[in-house]
Amino acid sequence: MRAIKVVDYDPSWPRLFAEISAEVSALLGDRLLSIDHIGSTSVPGLAAKPKIDLAAVMISDAFLPAAIEIVRAADFVFHGDTGEQRWAFTRDHDGYGFRLYLCGPDNRAHRGRILFRDYLRNHPERAKAYADLKRRLAAEADDDWDFYTGGKTDFVSETVRLAALKT
Repeated sequence: MRAIKVVDYDPSWPRLFAEISAEVSALLGDRLLSIDHIGSTSVPGLAAKPKIDLAAVMISDAFLPAAIEIVRAADFVFHGDTGEQRWAFTRDHDGYGFRLYLCGPDNRAHRGRILFRDYLRNHPERAKAYADLKRRLAAEADDDWDFYTGGKTDFVSETVRLAALKT
């Protein structure tokens, strides 16, 4: 079982995102609507697991099957559909890794992650509370990923709700 490790913010995370983003963009070409840095590493100053999360949003759901096959053929590990019409891939490096999600342009789960990210970027007190929660859960989880992830659910849902009220 993989250890749950939450680390202080690393100023190299935006550069790592830019590097993997350029690679994914070259793979998917003009079928790509956007590549978004999501997850905790996308919030300056926020403690996070050392894994860069990014979402590649296709211009149409029709391009998803081809995009999935293109990324599968590249140096990524395929994890399938997350249950939200988002397909997950990972790649690990020494000390950090990447988690790539592919989705269509109207994906509800992706919109929620953008709302969450932007709210934390604009509300440092909320970001600090999230960092504190993640550190506490990581310490209590004893490498139980379901406990760790489940322990964040209410906080994330509440933050997305607060963010949606602002839009």
